[in-house]
Amino acid sequence: MNIVVKIGLSILLFACLLDMHYGYYQFVRFAALIVFALLAYQANQQSSQFEMYIYVGLALLFQPFFKITLGRELWNVVDVIVAIGLIASIFINSKKSKN
Repeated sequence: MNIVVKIGLSILLFACLLDMHYGYYQFVRFAALIVFALLAYQANQQSSQFEMYIYVGLALLFQPFFKITLGRELWNVVDVIVAIGLIASIFINSKKSKN
């Protein structure tokens, strides 16, 4: 289930590079907040404190209530880095579970 959620959010974040309506970016913020909060909870349940802190930080960064204004260019960079990180975490976690 985590794999599907991470890939889905990655696709949403990559789509932020396109010229979308402002409502789309609001939707991505809400989706990211929910997904990162869920991932933080799961990481906490698995006693992975480092992962939990990263997900909590990302949830705070993307939360839509008190917006952090970084400018479109910087947000594009953040979106790409986070999307790549989510995809990389899929492979890292699959290697951990094999060992």
